[in-house]
Amino acid sequence: MNNTRYIELLSPAQNLEYGIAAINYGADAVYIGANKFGARASVGNSIQDIEKLCKYAHLYNAKVYVTLNTILYENELEQAKKLVLELYDSGIDAIIIQDTAFLMMDLPPVQIFASTQMHNYELERIKFFDNIGISRFILARELNLKQIIEIRQNTKAELEFFVYGALCVGLSGRCYASFHSTGYSGNRGECKQICRLRYDLLDADSNTILKQKHLLSLKDLNLSDYLEKLSDAGISSFKIEGRLKDINYVKNITAFYRKKIDEMIAKKQGLSKSSKGNVYLHFEPNPERTFNRGFTKYFIDDASSKMANFETPKSIGQFIGVVSNINKNKILIQTNEKINNADGLCYFAESGLEGFLVNKVENNWVIPNKQLKIKNGTKIFRNQDYEFEKILSQNKTTRKLPVDVELTIENDYLNIKFIFENLFVESKINFQTSSNPKQTEIIENQLRKTNDTPFEVRKIINNIQIPIYIKISELNSNRRKLLISLEKMIIDNYQRYSTKISLRTAIFPIDVVDYSENISNSLANKFYVMHGRNVKENAFEILHNKSNKVVMTTKYCIRREIGECPKENKNRDHNNKYYLQNAYKRYELEFDCVSCLMKLKAID
Repeated sequence: MNNTRYIELLSPAQNLEYGIAAINYGADAVYIGANKFGARASVGNSIQDIEKLCKYAHLYNAKVYVTLNTILYENELEQAKKLVLELYDSGIDAIIIQDTAFLMMDLPPVQIFASTQMHNYELERIKFFDNIGISRFILARELNLKQIIEIRQNTKAELEFFVYGALCVGLSGRCYASFHSTGYSGNRGECKQICRLRYDLLDADSNTILKQKHLLSLKDLNLSDYLEKLSDAGISSFKIEGRLKDINYVKNITAFYRKKIDEMIAKKQGLSKSSKGNVYLHFEPNPERTFNRGFTKYFIDDASSKMANFETPKSIGQFIGVVSNINKNKILIQTNEKINNADGLCYFAESGLEGFLVNKVENNWVIPNKQLKIKNGTKIFRNQDYEFEKILSQNKTTRKLPVDVELTIENDYLNIKFIFENLFVESKINFQTSSNPKQTEIIENQLRKTNDTPFEVRKIINNIQIPIYIKISELNSNRRKLLISLEKMIIDNYQRYSTKISLRTAIFPIDVVDYSENISNSLANKFYVMHGRNVKENAFEILHNKSNKVVMTTKYCIRREIGECPKENKNRDHNNKYYLQNAYKRYELEFDCVSCLMKLKAID
């Protein structure tokens, strides 16, 4: 009996090129958008490109998941069903959904994953969908370790958790602020990220407490120090956010987490990575050296202090040192890091984040590309690392599948067999006997030259008893043909998992089915009725009366962030009124201190 637990590193794929890069740099699986219905509408992909990605991934036993995690409108139901059929035929391993309409469709036996947009935050809700047959839950990022353990103890499906990247400040799938403010809905893949804007924080008398700060802009998640605890809690898939990030971000962060996960697997018995192949990095990965807003552990073991960065929603990168001297048009930076020409440096001034390019460096004296208003002691960050980006762009990292070669004499032929696990290909070549004892070594050396193929020779089992001669060109030609055949055989023998949805198995556990369930079509409506609930309201996007609705619910709390939490500071009044306001909208803040939730209610 195999008791191995397979651990998956799941990376973002903006497109085919990014997906291949993610796999090359260590991903066990990638998630990618199709041409419609993905939560990142701007990065859709054709069926043809997804099929190519599947073939490449499956060579390494890596998986491809397609995001179909928007809500569907009535006129899109048939199109969505047709798309799933096409995606299944292209070879995908799973679809990631938000809309329960998919559960009512007659679909092929593709695995169905519940997106974070399905609000995988409450145990009873997760148990309900687990009983229906959902294959995996992408858990809410707001959960802590104790909650994850409880979910694991009460469910059968796989559990996936974000461990790195940008954080939505609102509970996923329960944020309508973008649609309310701009008409573009996050639940339709068009979020305008109004949480990254500047706001004033006002009291009940409209006095300004904080002015023009990024009060809802969270730092980036980094749980690289919690992988073992998350694995022990029951997480089997570690997810990196970032389908809108550049390719060097994908390479760097994937490689970083590949190393961290491999270290964990080597230390703990019974764990194995879920894909095949050895990754040979050509650089030392470091998350601080690509896009980041600073880091938070969020709620994983407790409420982190200072989750937000009030000063900027932009990348600040890596802290490198402080200004120790200023001389006219140049600054001296006290640092252990090498600063290079064309680096982008930044610092926090009274006006917010200020940045500049490095024109020249002389013994840590930096000549910037513009005049700076900066003081001694100012912290300097590098948010554009020229040399690091150049190294990443070289694409020297490789991923290789280990194969064995067996050589046997059969009559007048040399039989060459390339073996990968339980698969093999072989061919026979005429040979001549030779008096040169080094001929066997020459043959072995030629067969080891796998070059730019996805293979590397682990060992050669040489059963040849006498020296033989074969033309090098013939050996090379046979090696190439055998490796091409083996590559095709591995892809053809890839096994997909299937799922079976069983409806009418339980009563939906939430009594009031209102607009927060995001019901935007007749099939979704029928799903909830079938499971014992009447639908009180349709999705916010098609709701006629939107007045006085909560447009964002978040576990992040501004009162806690500024030290005004009544639970942590007994001198603070639970009933104090607060408002967020910018040039476009005004929101009343409501605080559910029992559940530790903050809500934004639109004031029209």
